Amino acid sequence: MWHLVCGDVAAAGVTRVIGVDVAARALRVLRDDLAVGPLVDVETPPCTLRAQFWRDVWPSTVTPRPDFGIGLCADADWLAALKRQDRPVTLWHGDSCSEQLLLARVAAALEGSDLPFWEVPCGTGDSSVETRRAVGMIDPAGLGAYFLPKQVDVGRKALLASQWRSALAGNADVRRWQKGDFRGEDHRKVDAILLGACTSDWQPLARVMTELMGQSDGFFATDFFAFWRARELAAQGRLELGGTAGQDGYGGLTVRLI
Repeated sequence: MWHLVCGDVAAAGVTRVIGVDVAARALRVLRDDLAVGPLVDVETPPCTLRAQFWRDVWPSTVTPRPDFGIGLCADADWLAALKRQDRPVTLWHGDSCSEQLLLARVAAALEGSDLPFWEVPCGTGDSSVETRRAVGMIDPAGLGAYFLPKQVDVGRKALLASQWRSALAGNADVRRWQKGDFRGEDHRKVDAILLGACTSDWQPLARVMTELMGQSDGFFATDFFAFWRARELAAQGRLELGGTAGQDGYGGLTVRLI
């Protein structure tokens, strides 16, 4: 039995539930945040566009820098071979758009296969900021209460696979998971929140980024994603960044409208 999770924080909690020994041989962590960036070549190594997106997002001052190309290709190859294995698959997911996209991606990878496919729902079903719950948000000590696997039937698998193909075809800048489906958009709404939080006076960039992270219904806007959008807006001449970056890439920076 494979156990699949999205991200290292979720992996830590699931490891506590299934045990270190089982996790060592059966837990697979997929780290790509599928909610943002181009998906058109995410299934096609060398995943050039997807890898370049993450190189752009990653702050230049933060080291070590992951080798995004190797990681993305490894995930694509592993998923492509999944249906040829003889191990059932269990995917843990919550209300994170990235987790839901991973669920759809695995369903597509298993389409046409009789391999048993199970899901462990850990969310609320609502991806709004006030109510959503990702696997990694649950106290590891209490995560075991959610370990009630449900088999994904043929109809649900087909629906999820169709949603994944639509997400690939749409190739949007941002995807939001709302009411059980995915909606793609460009960066305008995200950028408007960042710009709306700025004034002509200098203020900590982290404060402005927090506004975006706290208003992003439908997907989790991470700090690196918010910082990247701030850099892009600065490059467009719509914001000005000042100060000196800290080890996280943005601590110590300030921002104002131009």
